[in-house]
Amino acid sequence: MLIVDLNRENYEYDVQALIKSFYPEEQVQILTPMTREETRRQLEGKARVRIQVREDGVSVFWDGAVSFFDPGPRGREGLKDGFKRFFYELLADLSGRTLPWGNLTGIRPTKIAYRMLEEGKSGGEILDFYQKRHFVSDEKARLALEIAGRERTLLSRVHYQGGYSLYLGIPFCPSTCLYCSFPSYPIGGYRDRTDRYVDCLIREMELTAELQKGKILDSVYMGGGTPTTLEPCQLDRLLSALREIFDCSTAQEFTVEAGRADSITRDKLEALKRHGVSRISVNPQTMQQRTLDLIGRKADVIQVREAYRLAREMGFDNINMDLILGLPGEKEAEVEDTVQQVEELAPDSLTVHSLAIKRASRLNQWIQENGVSLLCNTDGTMRIAAEGAKRMGLEPYYLYRQKNMSGNFENVGYAKEGKLGLYNVLIMEEVQDIVALGAGSISKKVRYQTAQDGGEDVLIERCENVKEVAQYIERIDEMLERKRVLFRG
Repeated sequence: MLIVDLNRENYEYDVQALIKSFYPEEQVQILTPMTREETRRQLEGKARVRIQVREDGVSVFWDGAVSFFDPGPRGREGLKDGFKRFFYELLADLSGRTLPWGNLTGIRPTKIAYRMLEEGKSGGEILDFYQKRHFVSDEKARLALEIAGRERTLLSRVHYQGGYSLYLGIPFCPSTCLYCSFPSYPIGGYRDRTDRYVDCLIREMELTAELQKGKILDSVYMGGGTPTTLEPCQLDRLLSALREIFDCSTAQEFTVEAGRADSITRDKLEALKRHGVSRISVNPQTMQQRTLDLIGRKADVIQVREAYRLAREMGFDNINMDLILGLPGEKEAEVEDTVQQVEELAPDSLTVHSLAIKRASRLNQWIQENGVSLLCNTDGTMRIAAEGAKRMGLEPYYLYRQKNMSGNFENVGYAKEGKLGLYNVLIMEEVQDIVALGAGSISKKVRYQTAQDGGEDVLIERCENVKEVAQYIERIDEMLERKRVLFRG
């Protein structure tokens, strides 16, 4: 374990993210002034790294060697940003490597390009900013710029202040995958609660329609979990209520993550089709049977193909597939084979995820037992996926990153023209209210106000629903009140 003694609380996230990016095999523990006294007493003397932030600069003591960042008389207002650049260069020197996204630690690196395009900056200025200010590689900077341009085109038809989007969370799955940290629960243990869960979603829908009265519904997204773990009659009841409560005629997109092939049946697809669902996901994550068995996805490769073909047969003309790169034991040959099998199916969009190692997932325990070296995501595997997407006529249109991603890469959505996932872009760029229903969901209220320089500031407020299903059902009145406070405030 690499222990870091840090005297400034609000530097913790960036320090941890950068160290983990350079040294993914290390368990990193940050001690701050807010660390419990008992923990501090146990670990303080074992710290290999000490970081002291003062008004005149930052000192870094790493295994006895001392480095000092001096922001200069004009740089003190940007002390934190300056330190991030300094710390990145220090870690690059210590490790002998660089990172594709440089010192960017946030999940939305394309927001920089998006904002700068909105300000009228040129492509050259934006690339220069990424590369010189944040050490981003030329390849990733160009990818961010390309995606930001597509996002602006897509969002030009969205009602920023007069509209909203709706998210419905179904936190059930056939089983829990090795890498999963989402609030999702094996459906087998929750069959007796799913009807009451749907009742609560409908109550949230009714309140949302009241709170958003007069606004335009731009998109609907049902995710999870796996929404198609619900029974056909439950899906029908939920979607019927949705159609009765909301004016969906304005919705430019209605997505349902069918997701797991072992949850997809003709009856369920018929319910989705009957209620106007325009976009679905059939997500294999990999087409390698050995890996599917290891990560706990019960559907085999044959079932994935059959579910996909059934959806096509029933008239779904906008189907997404998800892949994860960096799964245990998968190298370039396995990724190449998976991409080739997906090409044969020819989805309308492809979302390529870099494996993210989450504390709450069983993958953490697997790594402790088997080692992190078996998780392999490289420039080569990312390129295989990107080239496969290009052969399928898919272009990159949204991107985000997560903490502790394999290879320090990114998640990229590729799609055919006219098949871009609107909700995916909205959730990344945070330009519109998103009302999120269900256990573990987070609603966002976006407020625009005039800045001191005459421009526009965007303020984002949030409210969360509790994650555990039983608590969500029991405390549904409290969840409703949280939404009233957020959207009436």
